[in-house]
Amino acid sequence: MRAPRAALVAQAREAIAAGSKSFAAASLLFDPTTRERVHLLYAWCRACDDLADGQDMGGALALRDGHEGERLEMIRDLTARAMAGEETGHPAFDALRVVAAECGLTQAMADDVIAGFALDAAEWQPRSEGDLMRYCYHVAGAVGVMMAVVMGVSPQDDDTLDRACDLGLAFQLGNILRDVAEDAAADRCYIPAEWLAEMDIPPGRHMHPAHRPALVTLAARMAAMAEAHEAAARLGAARLPWRSRWAVLSAANIYGAIAREVRARGPAAWDARVHTGKGEKLAHVVRALGQVFTTPPRVPQMPRWTRRELMEMARADG
Repeated sequence: MRAPRAALVAQAREAIAAGSKSFAAASLLFDPTTRERVHLLYAWCRACDDLADGQDMGGALALRDGHEGERLEMIRDLTARAMAGEETGHPAFDALRVVAAECGLTQAMADDVIAGFALDAAEWQPRSEGDLMRYCYHVAGAVGVMMAVVMGVSPQDDDTLDRACDLGLAFQLGNILRDVAEDAAADRCYIPAEWLAEMDIPPGRHMHPAHRPALVTLAARMAAMAEAHEAAARLGAARLPWRSRWAVLSAANIYGAIAREVRARGPAAWDARVHTGKGEKLAHVVRALGQVFTTPPRVPQMPRWTRRELMEMARADG
């Protein structure tokens, strides 16, 4: 017997409340139908992320235990069954089944997201800036594309989907910046090896105090990239219904503040994890309401990396 949609929505709502307070706050701004669909998709993303990393609702990263490949195959199998319209018995994957059927999400879209988990399972680390951006595409840009479709953007509206991808890229660059120390503790590094070599930082030594000034320089570079993608994303947000636009701009403000704060803290950026408090979140939401009714600033130069280019890189390496 299939789980009732209302029960899946309720479980998805609990997942987002536990997994991301920032996203949960922004999602309240959607109209009720869109909010439910966003929660259903988020539940799948959260479950995949936790399964792949051995986490619980985004908690501390687990050290590798040799079962990453098995967990990845479980994600692939449950996702394929959900996309085929089958009952999986797992609430988060059944949530994907429901929202995919309602909004026209495709297996290819889901596969692009799962490819990011495969990179982590393979203990992959970026060598070049292009590698970094391809990873960001899989783990966040591709999610942005799916979220845009859930918000009503046509799968054929490539330009708006490009802008949705930009927002995901901006979010992930900010997350990588914030989590440099946490990732290092779990034996992970998402700073390109070529960047580290450029700054004479030996592999695996980027958190050593002697390299902190060089790391700050690289953080500023990544923060600038995040800002460029965030600015481009705001152009696409202007095409959404006003409540979706408000939610997206609120999220952009909240997550964008993370990268800016890391850069502002300089050498102290990783002494304590950067986060936004309730008051700050509210201020970002209020500011976003004003942005809903204004024309987004002109972007003098679009970001270096495009969705099409990143998709081509992914297909070539897949």
